[in-house]
Amino acid sequence: MTKRVVGAHLSVAGGLNKGVDRAVAIKANALQIFAGSPRSWQPKTIVPAELKDFKKYAFDNQVRTLFIHALYLINLASDNKEIVQKSIKLLIHNLKIGDYFGCQGVVVHLGSHQGRGWEASKDRLIVLIKKVLQESGGQTPLLLENSAGQKGKLNSELGEIRWLIDQVGDQRLGWCYDTCHGWAAGYSPTQGSQNPLTEIERLDLWDSLKCLHVNDSRDELGSGRDRHDNIGEGKIPTEDFVQILNHPKLRSVPIITEAPGFDGNGPDAENISRIRQLLK
Repeated sequence: MTKRVVGAHLSVAGGLNKGVDRAVAIKANALQIFAGSPRSWQPKTIVPAELKDFKKYAFDNQVRTLFIHALYLINLASDNKEIVQKSIKLLIHNLKIGDYFGCQGVVVHLGSHQGRGWEASKDRLIVLIKKVLQESGGQTPLLLENSAGQKGKLNSELGEIRWLIDQVGDQRLGWCYDTCHGWAAGYSPTQGSQNPLTEIERLDLWDSLKCLHVNDSRDELGSGRDRHDNIGEGKIPTEDFVQILNHPKLRSVPIITEAPGFDGNGPDAENISRIRQLLK
């Protein structure tokens, strides 16, 4: 049986190859990174030779699934034109970086409609996402991540993701399901009325789901709070993880954890081990 792809979002402080070293150290075979400082709009300079070396180094160390997570500053639904333009520029830049090392996707939170509502924001989002995909070119997918149900955040409802994928009509547009965010937005296979697996089936979102963010939650179901916890230490029932991770249509989808770590320094070997123990 092929070993499941289980990795983590890790720091690349000291150089991209250091991220690979950190993945190897915690027995991860996938890696998600920020392609630049997560607190700055300033894009990282593209050095093709460095990025290609990173790809080879990762491959040689059995870390063959790579993702970029876009900055949390990005907001394509902002009413601030400068923020929108910076968001577009940075997403295009991230997608171009991803092409140099064969990235499996750039994961993004689209942002918040800031109280104006989904209906007032959705048509503009189509235009901007199309612009990002067209101007970036290349092969790297753009993956919309579900949000935690916070007021104003886009894509807390999976139906919004379905609608955007349909309306944009580009095969490079996919999505990423985060277990903590889903739980916070009220989705649970075992609790309440919104089963994410049933909803993904109803919305026909299986084929476009390219990444699973597996994180526990510090808060109750439907809390609307995005606070990750270590696997098995939070409020999400073990059976929820078992059902999601072992669903037949998700067994080939790469898993990335963004758990805080048992020492508070980010994803660690224990979280990777706990995820693997949940896999059947």
